[in-house]
This record gives sequence, structure tokens and C-alpha cells, in this order.
Amino acid sequence: MERERQSASSRKRKTARLRERVRNKRVAAACLCFLALVATFVLGFAVRSQTSFVQSLGFPVQEASSQAVAANDKTTYDAISERVGEVEDILKSYSMDELDLTQATISMLTDLLKATNDPYAQYFDSARYENYVQESSNRNYRGVGVLFGEYDGRAYVTDVFEGSQAYAMGIEQGDFVVSINGDSSHEWTMAETVGALDGDEGTAVVITWMRPTSIDAKTGDEFTTTLECKRYDEPNVTSALDEEVGYIKIRQITANAASLVQDAVRDLSRQGARAFVIDVRDNPGGYLTQSLDMASLFVPSGILVEIQTNDGTSARNASGETITDAPVVVLDNSFTAASAEVFVAALQDNQRATTVGQTTMGKGSVQVVRELSFGGAARYTAAYYLTPLGHDIEGVGVTPDVTVANGSGPDADDTQLLVAMDSARSLIEAR
Repeated sequence: MERERQSASSRKRKTARLRERVRNKRVAAACLCFLALVATFVLGFAVRSQTSFVQSLGFPVQEASSQAVAANDKTTYDAISERVGEVEDILKSYSMDELDLTQATISMLTDLLKATNDPYAQYFDSARYENYVQESSNRNYRGVGVLFGEYDGRAYVTDVFEGSQAYAMGIEQGDFVVSINGDSSHEWTMAETVGALDGDEGTAVVITWMRPTSIDAKTGDEFTTTLECKRYDEPNVTSALDEEVGYIKIRQITANAASLVQDAVRDLSRQGARAFVIDVRDNPGGYLTQSLDMASLFVPSGILVEIQTNDGTSARNASGETITDAPVVVLDNSFTAASAEVFVAALQDNQRATTVGQTTMGKGSVQVVRELSFGGAARYTAAYYLTPLGHDIEGVGVTPDVTVANGSGPDADDTQLLVAMDSARSLIEAR
């Protein structure tokens, strides 16, 4: 019995030792496997960092991964010039094609200025800029019998002279210029249009027009006319006396507009005018200084306009040299624009005039053309006009005190003028 117990105990010890050896072998194998995996992982990083070595082994290298690592090492460029410079360097070093610097400049700067969302921002190459600066303030029209304004960077018709060839061919207020002599490569500004139509007497020009459904429309019916350049001696300021009301029509605010208006007021006063109607309907604006000088003829003191720039807001005040204290009615419409709107707002906010007609166009911005060192020029909006009370003009316009719309058709009465004259007479009676 004793031997059987010893024999059984011996078998148990052997079995336990055998199990321990098996367990030790399994642990050792697991450790070796782990160490192998770690070594492979580390080796993989070391090998993959050597691009040429990995490629020699036949393993593909993903270019995107390499580029991503390189990109992370670069500084993020906040300037457009830096981004363009990076691409230009790549093209010069690696591209099979040659970069056309002139065409690239035109394309990039055109798109750059469009990206500002400024409808008046444009890049003029050297040829366009040369034509642009040829525009002068001379209003002895040698053109096609049309007065032009500008809206969202495009030239449009503000007035057509009666008796002109353009009038006979049905050109209407609000028509936009699409192309001149077949050139539709860019949007025609007012200055470019006037310059292109200031040809020698009898020169024929082919103009394609677009007639939109509204001033803001970008499309519409197009038609083409062939017109001859001719000198039109249309007076910029005209006047007349109706009983005791002096009527003054201002087509455009030119370099001498204020002196012409001053002469008209004095002349009408000598004839017995006791009130004035100042008609700036269809007036596309012009010189701001002249607009303020005109307003100063009627406003004795106070702010005439506020000008908002990147440097802040500044005010322009009346000169204090008025020529009359008689009642004034200002007549405007939806084609009254830019500095003409400044004139309307100056008299309205200073309670110097009753305004009659329609809300003005809302073109209350100032554009600057800056010549570039490498040729051409850039045009951009540099300031906004605000009314004397600080209200926006850009995109809003000036709302009249008395809103009146004219009837349509050639035989319709000039209701706006009739209301304005009646308002002036009532102001005389109220004094």
C-alpha cells in the first residue's frame, strides 16, 4: 500500500513538472512573437522613411502621403501673392508648358477683382487704360446723341437727344452697351464708351445694345445699330420761368455745373422768380465738388454729405455762401445717380427743399483708378456717400418726400413736373 501511494505521488509530480515546462515554452514563444512584431513595426517605419530604398524593394510609394508630410512642414500662406508665387515656382521648375505672363496677369487680376464682390472693380490692361484716361469733362458732345451713365460697371443710356440719329433709331433710356464695333470682350464702362464714340465727324460706329427689364437685370433683348459720330451742342443747364417759379434742368454735374446753376438762379430771380424747381431727373452725376458747390448755393450751413472710407467717416459742410432763400423743390427719378443723389439728399436732410419724384438709383459709391507699375490700372470702390443724417445711399437711394410716377408713352403728361411746379407755387403762397 505504501509503495502504491509513493508511486501515485511520483506520477503527480512528473505531471506537474511537464505542465510547467509546456507553460514556460508557450510564454517564451509569445514573448518571441511580440518582440518580432515590435521589431517589424519599428523596421517598417525606418524602411518606409527611405523612399528610394522602399522603391528598390518593389513596394509602391504613395505620392499623396509624401506631399501631405511636406505640406505639414510648410507655413500656411495668408497672402494671395504667396500662393500664386508657389504655383508659379512649380510651373517654372516642373511644367512642360511655358507660362504666358501677360495673359496670366489679365486673367488672374480680372478674377481677383471680381472676388471682391465690388461690381465696379475692374482691371484695365495697358490698351484699355490708355483709352480710359482719354475721357474728358467736355460736354460739347461729339458722339451719337446719347448721354451715358454707369451702373454696376456698365455704361447705360441716361438721355437721348431729340432730333439725333439715336433718337430716330429708338435708343431708349436704360439701354446698356454690350459691344462697340464688335468688341464685347469686356463690360464697357461709361468712360470707355464716351471715349470710343468721340470719333471724327461722320465716323460710323456699330453699337450692340441690351434692353433689360429693369436696371438690375443682367440680360435682355439685344439689338444693333450703326450710328454716325456728330457734335451735339446740347446745353448742360437750361432754365425757364413759369409765372413766379423758376425751372432749372441739370443734365449732368460737369466741371462748371455750379457756376451755370448760379447764373440761372440769378437770372431767374431778376425776372421775378420767387421759388425754384431744380430738375435732376436722369442725371448720372459727375463731380462731387460741383454737387456740393451747387448745394451750397441753397443751404446756408450744416453737413452736406458724409464720406465713409477705410480711415473712417468725414463730413463736407456748406460753404455759407448762398444766393437765395427762396423755396426750392428738387425733382428726381430712378435714374438720378451718384453725386446728383448727394445733391438731393443734402437739400432734403437739411430741410431746404421738398423732393418730388421717385427713389433715386442708389449709386452712392466712389471709384478710384490706380495706375499699376507693370502697366494698366486697377479700379475699385474707395468710399461710400452717406446723407447728412448718416443714411446709406449705395443700394438704397434717396426716397422723395412726394412720390410721383410718370405715365408711359410719348403722349403722356409729365406728371412729375406738374406736381413739382404746383408744390413750388404752394410754397410761395405759404410764405
